[in-house]
Amino acid sequence: MEYRDYYKLLGVERTANDDEIKRAYRKLAMKYHPDRNPGNKQAEEKFKDINEAYEVLSDKAKRARYDQLGESYQSWQQHGGQPGNFNWDEWVTRSAGGPTGGRTRVEVGNLEDLFGTGFSDFFQSIFGGMGMGDIPYTTGRTSTRRSTQPQVYEQPISISLYEAYHGAKRMMQIDDRKLEVSIPAGVKTGSKVRIAGIGPKGPNGRAADIYLIVHVEPDSQFERKGNDLYTDVEIDLYRAVLGGEVTVPTMTGKVVLTIPAGTQPGQTIRLAKLGMPELKSKGQFGDMYARIKVNLPRKLTDSQRKLFEQLREMS
Repeated sequence: MEYRDYYKLLGVERTANDDEIKRAYRKLAMKYHPDRNPGNKQAEEKFKDINEAYEVLSDKAKRARYDQLGESYQSWQQHGGQPGNFNWDEWVTRSAGGPTGGRTRVEVGNLEDLFGTGFSDFFQSIFGGMGMGDIPYTTGRTSTRRSTQPQVYEQPISISLYEAYHGAKRMMQIDDRKLEVSIPAGVKTGSKVRIAGIGPKGPNGRAADIYLIVHVEPDSQFERKGNDLYTDVEIDLYRAVLGGEVTVPTMTGKVVLTIPAGTQPGQTIRLAKLGMPELKSKGQFGDMYARIKVNLPRKLTDSQRKLFEQLREMS
């Protein structure tokens, strides 16, 4: 069994703090999520590795135990140890900490059952799926029980910009239960949708919360900046000079936009309250901005050229 470098899997330094680890995990999880890589086995395996690494490094108890193993393994290698010959059984059964040398008992969690990510033999051997709730431990002859908050699970989820505007629903399966989850209108990349108390129960009987970490996919037609939307609108030279009307798309259908005479290329025209809805503020919307692109004629007829020449002379 080979040692797994969880820090390397997430692309962070061993001194990384919790926020740095979380940001690295989210970025990689979005990139390799199965929803974004259908049928890609390599991406699926990478996603499993990322989740396993985060499960360890985001948990203080697991990270401390892993760091202790890393030091032991590195020291063993520096003294001539060869890959594949490390005595894992001896390390797993030895003291896991405590100033008096007491043993730490760990219990099997079920992140695998929740999201189907699975854990490697390395993880199972070293942690046994360390407890997600209470972590019982003994020191000498005295037994103590330390209470912790229920484990919080994070799961990336991708939605379209259209779904972010109108809201969306997703089906989740947790053990043998199916649950329909509503994604509220107005979410943006990085928004968290909390599903309280539906995760696995810890030894203390308290069910974990699940947070869906939203990623809004880029849209081919609209660019989002906060709650404002931007879209490119092409008009011909004559509408730009003389003014006129043009039909533009919005998130709720097409609208007619009035082009003022003398509109310049690159000019933006504001369409009030046609942007994204504001999360948790019913009836509040951002604006939409039409960025004007003027299509200039590439070829002119003789008569058109003469008219433009006349205009030039008159200006």
